[in-house]
Parts: sequence; C-alpha cells; structure tokens
Amino acid sequence: MYDLSPPIDEHLAVWPGDNAPTREVTMQLADGDPVTLSTLRSTVHLGSHADGPNHYTQAGDGVGEQPLEHYLGECRVIPVSAQRGERFGPGSIPEGTPIDAPRILLATGTYPDPRNFNTDFAAPDPSLVDHLADHGVITLGIDTPSVDLCDSKDLPTHQACFDRGIRILETLQLADVPAGRYELIALPLKLMGYDGSPVRAILRPLA
Repeated sequence: MYDLSPPIDEHLAVWPGDNAPTREVTMQLADGDPVTLSTLRSTVHLGSHADGPNHYTQAGDGVGEQPLEHYLGECRVIPVSAQRGERFGPGSIPEGTPIDAPRILLATGTYPDPRNFNTDFAAPDPSLVDHLADHGVITLGIDTPSVDLCDSKDLPTHQACFDRGIRILETLQLADVPAGRYELIALPLKLMGYDGSPVRAILRPLA
C-alpha cells in the first residue's frame, strides 16, 4: 500500500497567500479536561486534495456533490517527461504506456518537497487532457499543487478538465510509487458547496 498524502502540520506548504493549517487546542486531557479537543483552520486545498469544479468555473458545483467513482477505483500511475515551468502534452507519456484505466496519476517530479513551495512546477497541457478523455479517463491526479502553471490566470487545463468531465486531484506524493496499475482510494470530505477538500490518498496494487 502506498500513502500519497503529505503530513498535515505546521511545516506543510500551501499556495502562497492561502491559509496554512493551524491547530487550536480548546480542551486538553493534560490540563484535567475530560477530553482533548482541537479546532483546525486551513485552506481546503490542503496537501493532497480534490478540486471542486466551482473552484475554477461558475458553472461547476462543489466538491461534496461530485460522484464518488472519480476518487475510488482502478487507476494507472504514469511517470511523464516534464521540465520545470513548462506544460507537457501527450508526447510526455512514455511510448507504449497504455491508457487503460479511468483514473490517471501523472508523476512529474517537479514538486519534490511539500514543505517547500516551488513555483516552477510543470503542468499538463490541455491537449493532454483531451488525449486522456478520449481514452475514457474521468480523473486526473498530479504530484504538483495545480494542473496549471503557477502563474496561470485563465487556467486552461482546469477548464479543459471541466469541459471533458474530468475531476482533479493535486499534490499527490508519487515519487516512490512504481509505474503501473493500482486501486485508488482518495475520497474527499462531503463538504457541500465547497471548492475543494483534503483527501487521504492511498494506492493498493492490483494483481
């Protein structure tokens, strides 16, 4: 089993300007209280997370409204050829790699440390989204904080995903995962109307 989610603590980087996770302990067993009780304040785009379509288009609904099959089931992990700060297209997929699962996770290696936000990560080109959708893909996961480049304002890859019915998982930890077929389990919280949700993303090898 592979755990794709970075630890959520004070060292986890978030998108510049977004709300980093903070914990307020309102009750504490060590202080004689009957329970320990915490309040978490954070962006919903925290660590490994799912984007709700309303994050990038007014025509989309929230992450809690998404069909669960986008986040549970057979997937394929594909290491791609990607340079930092560049968009990569269908030619980045190694020759002979089948697109034979409805969920595809792309390992770029361009965002190596979730504790340090580097802005020059790579991003898939919209043409790659179309290529995957033409092969029946319904979910695109990536090991970077966004499927678009950091300085993108029009978010063409997000829009292409919306247009083709593909849902998005971001900041997956794929560096130690061999290429191949797996079962993906990455369920978002049922946050109705929210634009995103953290997920505990794991992979189980398929026989």
